[in-house]
Amino acid sequence: MKKLWKEFKDFISKGNVVDLAVGVIIGAAFKDIVTSLTANIIQPILDLIVKTDFGAKLHLKGDIYLNYGAFITSVINFLIMAFVVFLFVKIINSAKGLGDKLRHLAGGKEDEPAPVTTKICPFCKSEIALDATRCPHCTSVLEEKAE
Repeated sequence: MKKLWKEFKDFISKGNVVDLAVGVIIGAAFKDIVTSLTANIIQPILDLIVKTDFGAKLHLKGDIYLNYGAFITSVINFLIMAFVVFLFVKIINSAKGLGDKLRHLAGGKEDEPAPVTTKICPFCKSEIALDATRCPHCTSVLEEKAE
């Protein structure tokens, strides 16, 4: 149980979780804006063009109604949200591509691997300096490879 708790604390303390939480909060606030845009601006305009009331309900039986207007509103909200998310992703990818191009034009090199400076002792499997002739851990004499 302690290991699980430690893993959970490590997960929570990472910046990605905080970024995700901020994104969810902003997304919830943005949802309210989109819902207001749909209900207060887009729906009245569509009501004039299509000559229908998107708040209308279809009476089925007794107190049972089919609220197709609310469904159409939800579809419009979803399409607006999906389009905005698409635009954000497109802008982020474009900025990332532009940053790569600028780095390339400025002479920046791609991430190169660091040069090898160590090797593994064949006897004790410890990491040792590349030019070592004796292992500092197990004191074994190392063969020098002919190059």
